[in-house]
Amino acid sequence: MKKLLSVFLSVLMVAELAACGNTKQDVTTEEGFVPALDTSTSCHINFAGGYDNFEALEAEFDRFNEYYPNVELTYTKIDDYNNMIGMVLNGNDAPDIYVNYSWMYGRDQYSSSIEHAEDLSDPALGLDLGCIRSNIILNTDDGSLPMVPIFSNTYGMLVNNDLFEKEGLEVPTTYTELVEVCEAFRAKGYESPLMGFTQEETTSLYTVSIYPYYCGTVADDPDAVAALNSLDSSAGEYLRPSLEKIVAFVNDCGIDTGVCGEIENNYDAVILRFFEGDVPMMTASGDTVSGTAKRESRSEAFAVNPFSYTFVPVPMSDDGATFLDMSNLQFSVNKDSENLGMANEFMRFLITSEELSNMAQLKGLMSPTKDLSFNSMYAAFGEVPESRILSLEEIGLTDDAINQMRQAVYEVGTGSMSIDEAVAGYGSLDQ
Repeated sequence: MKKLLSVFLSVLMVAELAACGNTKQDVTTEEGFVPALDTSTSCHINFAGGYDNFEALEAEFDRFNEYYPNVELTYTKIDDYNNMIGMVLNGNDAPDIYVNYSWMYGRDQYSSSIEHAEDLSDPALGLDLGCIRSNIILNTDDGSLPMVPIFSNTYGMLVNNDLFEKEGLEVPTTYTELVEVCEAFRAKGYESPLMGFTQEETTSLYTVSIYPYYCGTVADDPDAVAALNSLDSSAGEYLRPSLEKIVAFVNDCGIDTGVCGEIENNYDAVILRFFEGDVPMMTASGDTVSGTAKRESRSEAFAVNPFSYTFVPVPMSDDGATFLDMSNLQFSVNKDSENLGMANEFMRFLITSEELSNMAQLKGLMSPTKDLSFNSMYAAFGEVPESRILSLEEIGLTDDAINQMRQAVYEVGTGSMSIDEAVAGYGSLDQ
């Protein structure tokens, strides 16, 4: 009887463990992705976006097909995407999943991109939203979630690690260290220790360097944010600390704006100039950094003398660098999709730390996941303390206010305006 009882209890325990293993939580955390639909299902899922090619997404198609071999997944590039996506969504060949952007929310001309979006916060969909940094998730008035971050972006500087090691210097983490490093490199014969693109305001050296710092000056002041968003000229005073800082930055670091002005664009030219190997630090956006790997072979200098490089924050304060955390690209599911179940199944497959990190690494962009150690290129941003991580979603600055900041910083940085003139002109600088 004891033997029979023991066998019975053992069988019962195994059965209970098996039942527990079928819960969604265990499937996600222990077994990885487990198909929830019939794996023999045959259908077509179409994605729409503005990229010319989307190899990183297509790699995820292949991985998804390991589970659903009969599901055809295709990506369609739409010209003039931002202006055309609304028309496409309202047409007969609307995509099942499409690229979306936080800045489209609340703007009438982009209302279709929000209205057609399924609420991805619905627990029934099973998306692992907890793996994504919450500060870059769009906050909507009604609490719905029309889009999920797939890539994130920030500003910083490319660092030639080999030059720092060769000269016995450490990558700076404070403003004082940054100034000292620039002085040390110049003393060792480096004419331009810190460079960047300067021909346009959007991603100029001035904007890339000061943007995170500027956000830090107003992040905890809702009255300042409201005033800046109103575009009233009196709000220009909130820009003064950043304008004073950018002038000091250019002077303290000995930045040769004339040499920087020879860089023709903020993408190819920035990367290829950095690959010459004589520039210790080059300011850039995450979008620019995403193109580095593919351009290593296009640089004769890099092919002859390759070197190790990473992307780090620009430390504009002695309190340390600020990580301005921004969503780069987001996915929405068309709630009117004829294959809504499979579209949601793909999103459940994709929205995990592993898949998002794989995809980001292939694309060369920063992952939106909480763990940034997956890609050594961006690891330094994962080391920034939480108190110095800022998000535009949480601060609430509008695109119009940000454009005024960019223009003001650019005018002052290039010497086209004095600080007082830029402050007084706030609200009409881009007109």
